[in-house]
Amino acid sequence: MSLQVDRLTPRAIQAILRRHPRPGGGIFSRDQLLQAYHHLCDEGRMTFDARLARRLRRKPTRTISGVAPLTVLTPPHPCRGRCVYCPDVSNAPKSYLPDEPGVQRAIRFGYDPFDQTAGRLRAFRNIGHPTDKVELLILGGTWSDYPPDYQEEFVRRCLDALNEAASDSLEAAQQRNESAAHRNVGLVVETRPDCIDDAEVRRLRWLGVTKVQLGAQSLDDRILALNWRGHTVADTRAAMRRLRLAGFKIVLHWMPNLLGATPESDREDFRRLWDDPELRPDELKIYPCLLLPDTGLYHLWRAGEYHPYDEETLVSLLASCKTDIPPYCRVNRLMRDIPAPDIVAGVARSNLRQVVQQRMAETGAVCRCIRCREVRGAAIDAETLRLAVTSYETDGTEEHFIAWQTPEERLAGFLRLSFPQVAPEIPELRGCALVRELHVYGPALQLGRRQEGRAQHAGLGSRLLEQAGRMAREAGYARLAVIAAVGVRPYYRERGFELGKLYMARGLGRGE
Repeated sequence: MSLQVDRLTPRAIQAILRRHPRPGGGIFSRDQLLQAYHHLCDEGRMTFDARLARRLRRKPTRTISGVAPLTVLTPPHPCRGRCVYCPDVSNAPKSYLPDEPGVQRAIRFGYDPFDQTAGRLRAFRNIGHPTDKVELLILGGTWSDYPPDYQEEFVRRCLDALNEAASDSLEAAQQRNESAAHRNVGLVVETRPDCIDDAEVRRLRWLGVTKVQLGAQSLDDRILALNWRGHTVADTRAAMRRLRLAGFKIVLHWMPNLLGATPESDREDFRRLWDDPELRPDELKIYPCLLLPDTGLYHLWRAGEYHPYDEETLVSLLASCKTDIPPYCRVNRLMRDIPAPDIVAGVARSNLRQVVQQRMAETGAVCRCIRCREVRGAAIDAETLRLAVTSYETDGTEEHFIAWQTPEERLAGFLRLSFPQVAPEIPELRGCALVRELHVYGPALQLGRRQEGRAQHAGLGSRLLEQAGRMAREAGYARLAVIAAVGVRPYYRERGFELGKLYMARGLGRGE
């Protein structure tokens, strides 16, 4: 059986399907083949082989980072921004287009949060991916500009779909999700820096948010003003300080090729992300400015006042930028998922990341970001892993990125440990060291299931927490808090944490 499984390449699977067509004509899909395999295993007629299931699975990279990322979109709603590059289409959220794949899915479901979430769960299951650990991304414009009651209802209905049951309140849905079949292990929203004040931080945490995407776009006030962004770099710094002190993971959006920028100014702007202690994001989305019809930027281009970078210029810029990225940051994207026909001029490649990686390989350049170093599908030997700690200062905190690394410096897991250097605004965090993120990589495994050679469920997370506790106690902290998504509360309870109003925490004894 081992030899047969090893020979099951995608081409070999398609050849088998063609040799055994459907009775009524045509061929079975890989999704149908995988469903039939699971059915036969459930009936005891076959013995489940995880290697075979992975070979049959479509789009294996969807859950390669350990969780199922499930994206839903909010409906069109007014945004305070007037950015010159931003499209504003009646049937899509601000900055989105109706023919983007995610928007098309949302439109099919009428932007209903329950139906979108349930539909994405079905889609994951149909292509063979586990859905018991779900990172829920609520995208679609500026989250903070939606009415508070609508925000609460939207999150509750998403959780209802994960729970496969309705709840009367957000708190009830959150509690039910602790033992649900599809647990929410991370909740992400996107907003603007000028929306973040202390009240907004507390509300985001009450909703269950653990990660915030901030549209910084540029770190140059001149560029922000030229593009009618409506906020300043000082707003971005203040927002990041508040969010970091409250334990949130921070994803910054950065846009090269904005109106008024040059490749040289963009290169300098990118360095500010890491040189400025008030910035230094945990994750990054690089969105090169795209020239879209019926925008203010489009009319400036027609007048000869804006010039999109050509492909060579953009690829060279991004390849150079990636060499600056520190090991504690993850680059999630290098290009928006905008269909090429919508882009009037400039670079329209959907595989820009691969082109940039190829350029870096040709020149011997190396990116040290988290995504480039994940173990992904590779087998690991836990005995050879070593702990590596990267420490750095930010505005208000001392950060420690504690990572399990292979001998080749591939990442098997990490923990973000934050030591506040000023008093946090949220009372229950005062006097606490704070775990902002705990993540173990490798293909997603179902809760409670172990597999030889896989990082998940091998005790790596518990050992990272133990290391964090020791470091926090040695630094003089009496308690360790964690910003826990509702679906991972049981995990932390098993390790001595108790739920407070907004966070979970435990004392640090001498044995840490």
